[in-house]
Amino acid sequence: MIRAAIVGLGRWGRALVDASSGYDRLRFTTAVEPAMEGAREFCGRHRLHLVDDLKTTLADPSIDAVFLATPHSLHRAQVIACAAAGKHVFCEKPLALHRADAEEMFDASRKAGVSLAVGQNRRFWPSMQALREIVAGGELGTVLHIEGHNSNENSKGVLGGWRLSPEESPGGGLTGAGLHVLDAFVSLVGPVRRVYARLASHKQEPPQLDTVSLLLVSPTASAGRSRPSG
Repeated sequence: MIRAAIVGLGRWGRALVDASSGYDRLRFTTAVEPAMEGAREFCGRHRLHLVDDLKTTLADPSIDAVFLATPHSLHRAQVIACAAAGKHVFCEKPLALHRADAEEMFDASRKAGVSLAVGQNRRFWPSMQALREIVAGGELGTVLHIEGHNSNENSKGVLGGWRLSPEESPGGGLTGAGLHVLDAFVSLVGPVRRVYARLASHKQEPPQLDTVSLLLVSPTASAGRSRPSG
C-alpha cells in the first residue's frame, strides 16, 4: 500500500483522489491546500488530513509519495523538496515550463533514489497502445507525417485561475491538455530532434481557444527521408 499526499485540491486534484477510491495499492491520507475552508468538506468525505503547508507533509514519515496537482511554475521547487525528503513524486503535466528546470528535477530525484513520474496518462489508453503496436509492427509502412488534434470539453468551463495566466500557460492550449498530443507523437515515433512552433492568437481570452502549430522532426529520420509531424 502506497500512502500518499495530494497537493492542490482544484478540479484535477480532486479527480485524482476520486479515481483512487477502492484501489487497494494507493491510498491518499493527506491533502495540502492553502484554501482550507473550501476543501474541508471534500477532505472530510475522503478522510484526508488537511494541512496548508507542504513542509508539514514532507516531515511526516508515514507519507510514501506526493501527488502534485499544482500550478506549473511551482513544480520545480516542490519536486526538489519532495526528493530531499525521500518522497516519490507523481507530477501533473507539464512537468516544467523550462528544460533546465525539468533536468534539475530529474537530477534531484535520481540522487535521492526516488521515482519521479509525470502524468502523461493518455499514452496508456488501450487505443494508444494498439496504435503504437500497429506503427511498431510496420503495418503503416514508413511513417512520414503525423498530424494531431486535441479537443478539450473542459476548456470553456475554465473561466479564471492560473490556467488562464500567460505566465503559467505561455503556449495557449498546448501547455495543458495539448501536451497529450505531443506525448502521443513521441510515444509513436520517438524523441524530437527539431521544433518549429507558431502561436496565432485569435482572441485575448481564453488561451485554450488559440491555435498552436508545430513541426517536429524525429532524430531517427535518415538523410533525405525525414519524419515531420505537426
